[in-house]
Amino acid sequence: MILIYSSIFEPATNLPVVFLRVERRTLAKRLWRGTAADGVEFGFELAAPLATGVTFYQTATHRYVIDQAREPVLEIQLANLPPSAAAGIGWAVGNLHLEFSSEATRLLTPDEPAARQLFARIQVEYTATSSVFRAGRFKRSQPNPALDDLGLSHKH
Repeated sequence: MILIYSSIFEPATNLPVVFLRVERRTLAKRLWRGTAADGVEFGFELAAPLATGVTFYQTATHRYVIDQAREPVLEIQLANLPPSAAAGIGWAVGNLHLEFSSEATRLLTPDEPAARQLFARIQVEYTATSSVFRAGRFKRSQPNPALDDLGLSHKH
């Protein structure tokens, strides 16, 4: 088993990629183990959690990249909602301390009974689907990297 303490700062992006698929809740941890698609085993002892798409190990012939697994989510399309409705939905989800993220065209929350009950109560249409879910991620139609992620310092 290869021990990993951090990501690769400047990976060789020209190398072929070997993915290590990881569940979101595991990826949020600092101590965990995983097996890459080629069978290589890794142990992670991190100062901070890694994110999907990050290169965490490389050899002369390959680089190893985190691949966050898709999970069941509830999706609300923003096409027909006024901004105030989207803000209200975000507030309602946050008020229940459920995880939440937004993209330019949709809102996402993990598919949990509490979220389904909330959406039924406030009469919000949603679709059950699967996606890579990144809590606290807020993408806008006009990109602004400074506002797109609450970051690790966001605490309640």
